Amino acid sequence: MVQLLGEFDCKLDAKGRLMVPSSLKKQLPNVEDEGLVINRGFEKHLVIYPKKVWESMVEEMSKLNQYEPKTRAFIRYFTRGATSLTLDAAGRVNLPKSLLESVGIEISEDLVLACQFDKVEVWSKKAYEALFDEEPENFAFLAQEVMGNKNRGEDGK
Repeated sequence: MVQLLGEFDCKLDAKGRLMVPSSLKKQLPNVEDEGLVINRGFEKHLVIYPKKVWESMVEEMSKLNQYEPKTRAFIRYFTRGATSLTLDAAGRVNLPKSLLESVGIEISEDLVLACQFDKVEVWSKKAYEALFDEEPENFAFLAQEVMGNKNRGEDGK
């Protein structure tokens, strides 16, 4: 499994290209050959996946019951706008204008690339900073709620 680390301040150029930071690129050794996929995130951000991670996710989705309306809706919304990215000779990727617009990111805007396990979230710097303005009062309580029962079985015991 890919394990990406780091948070990177970046900027889109006038053509909507993003220079992939060298320390991030080192964590993606086959990125020039395999490529990346970008898509909308669940909040107002984009998500970049290594191609193999994306393919694994699509394989999991293909096992879902296609006869269920909620499944079809989820797959439609989740894959909407998904686009393959390739690095150019200078190590840049061209982010699709339609995806940028869908999350309110403007050309030449300051961005934050935030690694999350096997993917990279792409946020406008303003939106990312605002996200942490709403940090929970008691982070320890949130950690307990989310992680405290991780060793329980499916029966809750």
